[in-house]
Amino acid sequence: MVGPGRPQFVLFGSSIVQLSYSNGGWGAILSDVYARKADIVLRGYYGWNSRRAIEVLDQVFPKDAAVQPSLIIVYFGGNDSMGPHSSGLGPHVPLHEYVENMRTIGEHLKSLSDSTRIIFLSCPPVNEDKVRQTSSEFFSELVRTNELCQMYSEACLKLCKEIGVPAVDLFSAIRRRPDWLNTCFTDGVHLAAEGSKVVVEEILKVLKEAEWEPSLHWKSMPTEFAEDSPYDLVAADGKTTLNPSEWTFHRAIQWD
Repeated sequence: MVGPGRPQFVLFGSSIVQLSYSNGGWGAILSDVYARKADIVLRGYYGWNSRRAIEVLDQVFPKDAAVQPSLIIVYFGGNDSMGPHSSGLGPHVPLHEYVENMRTIGEHLKSLSDSTRIIFLSCPPVNEDKVRQTSSEFFSELVRTNELCQMYSEACLKLCKEIGVPAVDLFSAIRRRPDWLNTCFTDGVHLAAEGSKVVVEEILKVLKEAEWEPSLHWKSMPTEFAEDSPYDLVAADGKTTLNPSEWTFHRAIQWD
């Protein structure tokens, strides 16, 4: 591990997490927002459901780790909510089991440390027409509907209230955009840049409003090596230097 040690933010989930550094993804945006403040650690697994997640909890998040994450953002549900396959194979997980699996994940993560914070992301919607158009010949029929997505999203949000874990209602947040069907997805399921912007906005909103000590909102966190230096760029007066440690003008979006 390189030093100095920064707070760790872990993104844990299925392909929405694994691909979060692709196509202007939300993981990449968070890494930019938290540059010099926290390390964003990716633990995303394409195609996984909540069953596979609980099988590896102790490996990904060992309770005896020397350093525990400051924040864990969890997303499972999109694959769980797919319609069941007649063979019994595939990613579908019945709703009641999905809820209990997510409960297991939440309780395990809460037990890691008194200072470890958790956010769950609920199941986002899909563009059903685009899913059908982009289905591969290598797969059996993929049953993804917004009716199922909403059921699993609402179940996740209800669970989060029960166990005291903040949640982002991605199903509602994405659908609030009037153009969501045509702008938020690459293939009808996975997020394009516009969809990822929604995710980041909602996560930052939770972090800003949470009454956590210390705060994990980026504006409240210290910046690493933020002291003035004579090696910084020289100001127009020719006598002083300009400290760039807090500069954000390069960002197309000035995140709150």
